[in-house]
Amino acid sequence: MRRWNGWGDEATYLELPDNGQSFLEEKVGSASPLENASYEQVEANVPASRLEESDLYTTDKKDRILHSRGQSLPDWLAMKSGEIGVFPDAVSYPESTDDVRRLLDQAKANNWVVIPYGGGTSVVGHINPLKDERPIITVDMGRMCRLLDLDEQSRIATFGAGVPGPLLESQLQAKGYTLGHFPQSFELSTLGGWIASRSSGQQSLKYGRIEQMFAGGKIETLDGTFDIPTYPASSAGPDIREWFMGSEGRFGIITEAKIRVTPIAEQEKFFVAFLPSWVNALNCVRNMVQAGIPMSMMRLSNAVETETQLALAGHEGQIKLLEKFLKFRGAGEGKCMLTFGLTHNKSQNNLSLSQVKKIISRFDGVYTGTMLGSRWKEKRFLFPYLRETLWERGYAVDTLETATDWDNVDYLLSEIENNLRSALGDEGEKVHVFTHLSHFYNQGCSIYTTYVYRTGDSYEETLNRWKKLKYSTSELIVNNRGTISHQHGVGLDHAPYMAIEKGEVSTGLIRHAAEYFDQNKQMNPGKLLVDGDLTATSTAEDSTPESSAQSV
Repeated sequence: MRRWNGWGDEATYLELPDNGQSFLEEKVGSASPLENASYEQVEANVPASRLEESDLYTTDKKDRILHSRGQSLPDWLAMKSGEIGVFPDAVSYPESTDDVRRLLDQAKANNWVVIPYGGGTSVVGHINPLKDERPIITVDMGRMCRLLDLDEQSRIATFGAGVPGPLLESQLQAKGYTLGHFPQSFELSTLGGWIASRSSGQQSLKYGRIEQMFAGGKIETLDGTFDIPTYPASSAGPDIREWFMGSEGRFGIITEAKIRVTPIAEQEKFFVAFLPSWVNALNCVRNMVQAGIPMSMMRLSNAVETETQLALAGHEGQIKLLEKFLKFRGAGEGKCMLTFGLTHNKSQNNLSLSQVKKIISRFDGVYTGTMLGSRWKEKRFLFPYLRETLWERGYAVDTLETATDWDNVDYLLSEIENNLRSALGDEGEKVHVFTHLSHFYNQGCSIYTTYVYRTGDSYEETLNRWKKLKYSTSELIVNNRGTISHQHGVGLDHAPYMAIEKGEVSTGLIRHAAEYFDQNKQMNPGKLLVDGDLTATSTAEDSTPESSAQSV
């Protein structure tokens, strides 16, 4: 059963090891949890729908509650406090492209607002209804989840866009194929959501980002159906396919997606090594990726993330032995953990491992084999559940991510971490901050930073602390050669920073495209682009940074 006010399945819970509480208290301070609102309290505050009953949708209160928020920290605080604010008036569950077409025809005729909904995992406000005089319908694509076609000659599979990661992979793997797209939200997020937000999976080093996987498909717009054909390549002007990736529902609803699939690899293994310092570690991974070694993933944790992961891993006796061994080998204090995957045939994996170990050795690293790598694979989709565990102990946890060129990685990462650590200094609050690099390119990589802080005495104070952390760091990122998002998308939280990253002309071009498909701002308004006449009313009220909004 899906949690109505948090992440994932109610039956899944991520325990802290025995030393977890003392570790948090040492890094951030002792904390007291805030009281959660009950489901009954929230349901009592759901207003009557502004829509008549119809076979196109349901106005059931529970459905409306479950589709009112995503998984950003402001969403989390809204759900936990019960102060959700704006609810959709109805939720639609289409089962075919024809159902979506019929709904959009009615939406256009009646001036309804329409919000596409995949797995509800957005961490930047993609699916949040905003205050509007018009009725709002959330379109849950979850029933459009079947494999519709598999062209084995071209290796192109066609799916309903609402298929979640596990169901997509099970249908493909039954036929000997994989998409290879494994974001941390894999358990819940959907193919359409990946495309609409330009997602990146953990094994992008082999399979690529969603841009390399999305070959074409079908989008239903307010004015009709938009078909994108599947060409291997084309020089016939700008790539229209690219326009719909990252469009976040502003142009229409992706109903069918054609994706490039790959035969399942003969062998897949994950390994861990430790580098003695951040400088050595950074140079090591850059050399690996620029050498073109066939790998499926790398994840490089900085010293603080390495310390945190080992401290919260459990198995204290084994970890102490590992620490002792690493110190003996020259990877003691300040060491950085490198997790990497090889996904190919056995001979290629053996060759790749030999090349990787040589580079690790060149930078004085310590190769430790597959034990820790196998544990990472087993638990790689469980990290989001940690938010619930920490919340119950009085801590809030959130992430920031970006990407930049290699010559800027070290500087930008340091600036991000230093800003987050000091942002609550005026309140005497400590913030525990740690980072890893998780997606690698010849020219640069992504930077993914997690921060943990104590909740305040109220939900309002907790949200205000988040605003200090999020806004100041987002400004820093876009003004220092970082993208506002490498993999989470834009949504509501990042929309104010688009003009800084894209520039005035490019932002205007995107806005004109949105107006072309949607003259009345009916399609997911307020996301991707700032729409000044729309507001959110919740614990995240006024969540747009004023200085950034003025620059758009």
